Amino acid sequence: MHILHLHSTFQPGGKELRAVRLMNLFGPKVRHTIVSAVPGALDAASAIDPSIDVAYPDDFEPLAGKPFPARLLRLARAMQRFDLILSYNWGAMDAVLAHSIFRDYLSLPALVHHEDGFNQDEAEKLKTSRNWFRRLALARSSGLVVPSRRLEEIALETWHQPRGRVHLIENGIDTARYAKRPKPDALPRIVKREGERWLGTLAGLRAVKNLPRLVRVCAELPEHWHVVILGEGPEREAIREEALRLGMAHRVHLPGFVADPAQAVGLFDIFALSSDSEQFPISVVEAMAAGLPVASPAVGDVAGMVAEENRPFIVQPRDEGGLADAIEKLAASDDLRARIGAANQVRARQNYDEERMVATYRRLYASAAGRDDLP
Repeated sequence: MHILHLHSTFQPGGKELRAVRLMNLFGPKVRHTIVSAVPGALDAASAIDPSIDVAYPDDFEPLAGKPFPARLLRLARAMQRFDLILSYNWGAMDAVLAHSIFRDYLSLPALVHHEDGFNQDEAEKLKTSRNWFRRLALARSSGLVVPSRRLEEIALETWHQPRGRVHLIENGIDTARYAKRPKPDALPRIVKREGERWLGTLAGLRAVKNLPRLVRVCAELPEHWHVVILGEGPEREAIREEALRLGMAHRVHLPGFVADPAQAVGLFDIFALSSDSEQFPISVVEAMAAGLPVASPAVGDVAGMVAEENRPFIVQPRDEGGLADAIEKLAASDDLRARIGAANQVRARQNYDEERMVATYRRLYASAAGRDDLP
C-alpha cells in the first residue's frame, strides 16, 4: 500500500510527529511519499524508523500557489499513482480542492484531510474566505479528522461538513514510556544540575506559540528555576532577545528538536504552554504521562484534558499575569507539583494511551482505501 502525505510543513510539531508515529507503527509493508508545502521543511523525517520506505520527491507539483485550473489539474494528476491520500492543514488545501474537482475524471484514490489547528493569522478569528474555501474543497473527501472538540464544532458548524465525514480522534501516546525519569544529561547541550528546577515546554518555535510570553511570565521565578524550550523554528531569535532583555539568558535554554520526547519531558518539574491558539496539544498529554503539573492558557481542549486538580492552573487566554501567578504557585510547592502530577499521570493512562488512537486511524484509513485493514 502506498500512501501520499501532503503536509503544510513537515517540520517537527504535533501533527507531524503524530503522522511519523503512525507511519512507524503501520510498519514496513506500507510505503509513504511525503510532500511539504514549504520546500525543504522536512526535519520531522529524522524521527521515521529507517525500516520504513519513504520518498520525498523534489519534482512534485508545488502545494502553494494560485488555484488556477491548470495548476489544480497538475496537482490532481500527481495524486494518481497512490492508494490513499492524507492531507494536513490549510497549507495542503489547494491539493484537497484539486482532488475534489478531478476525483472522478482522473479516478483518484480516496483523500482523508486532517485539521490540527491554526497559525497566527487565524489564532483570534477564522478568515471567512478560508472557511468558504474549506467548504468547497472538502466536499468530496472521504473524511475530515480533528483532534479536539473545538475543531469538531468548527468543522460541523462553520465549514458545514456532514457529521458522517467528521472524525474526532484525540491524540494519544505510549504513556508507559513517559513514566521513567530520564538521566540529567539526556538532552543535547544541557545538563540538569543538582538543585535546579526546570519549567519546560515542547513546541515548534512559531509565532502562534508565543514563546517570548513564556520567558516573560517566568522572569520572577527564583534563580534555581530554568526555562527549557524543546523545538525548532523561526522564532528562536525572538525568544533569545526576550531572555536577554529580561536579564535571564543564562536561565533560558533552547537545546533544539528532540526526536523522542519520552527521553526528555520527565526532566521538567513544571510543563507550561503560552500559546495564542491550540487544539489538543499532544505535548500536554506527554507532560501528563510523565507525571507533571501543567500551567497553560485555556486554549483548545487543554482545560478538559488535564486532571481536575490541575484545572485551577489553566488560566484565561492571553492573561500573562494569571499565567505567571499559576507558575509561581506551582514553583513554590514540591508537594503541590507532585500531587497534581500524579493525578495527571493517572488521567493520561486512562484516557490518552495511543492504542485506541492507532486502532481508530487504521480503521479509518483502511476503510477509505477500500480495504479490510492496512497491510
